[in-house]
Amino acid sequence: MNYVKLFFRNKKSAIGVIIFLFFVVLAIFAPWIAPYSPNSMAFTPLQGPSWKHWLGTTAVGQDILSQVIWGTRLSLIVGLITGGIATVVSVIIGLSSGYLGGLTDDILMTITNIFLVIPGLPLIIIISAFIVVKGIWTIIFVISLTGWAWGARTLRSQVLTLKNRDYVKASVVTGESSAHVIFSDIFPNMLSLVVANFFGAAVYAVLSEAGLEFLGLGDSSAISWGTILYWAQNNQALLFGLWEWAAVPGLLIALLGMSFALMNFAVDELTNPRLRKR
Repeated sequence: MNYVKLFFRNKKSAIGVIIFLFFVVLAIFAPWIAPYSPNSMAFTPLQGPSWKHWLGTTAVGQDILSQVIWGTRLSLIVGLITGGIATVVSVIIGLSSGYLGGLTDDILMTITNIFLVIPGLPLIIIISAFIVVKGIWTIIFVISLTGWAWGARTLRSQVLTLKNRDYVKASVVTGESSAHVIFSDIFPNMLSLVVANFFGAAVYAVLSEAGLEFLGLGDSSAISWGTILYWAQNNQALLFGLWEWAAVPGLLIALLGMSFALMNFAVDELTNPRLRKR
């Protein structure tokens, strides 16, 4: 069965891909799409929407629409890179714990359970507050550090099921190494779960980055949807009637998260016989 064709025929995944590609185009072609430089302060501060400034201007005279377009880059980069890192860590720990068992499983699952028990957002805030160097890579590190545990736990459960299959036992009997069994016999049958784990981690990363930036725990000089929300709140955008300053970045964060979620749902439907439509 060609899952790639089925993926793009699925309505949920099609909508998710369209939204995601829209943001990719914004991120790549931001210098040509944005009407002004996002750092330019040459305009009248706190102006409402107009033909010249569709979303108005900030408290220091920056064009909000240009900042929103440029902010797509950073928010998208954080989601994809952090989602990738968290997924890799989840795969390594989940597969190793589930297949090797014994003391290795006890140690890895103890660490995983600790991260699962501690609430994610407060842990991110505490770690970010104690890190002196602020920047995009600091945020990626912090979110990756706290966002892998759920995926590792899920993958471990799947490994425990797959390692008792006949074809896996046959490889073990023939003397294949543990690495060969894990990555040749077990891992290919978990790709759908790994992909779903990536989308979930990416959604978590986008929302966490926005939350950290909004609280002022990131680099406020960078341009992302989270920092736009931070400056909108600090400059009392709603009090001045500039609701677009806060609403548009928040809406785009929700749309990007929805695109990942829709693609995640589509993967579940295509790979789970119980969810797959006849």
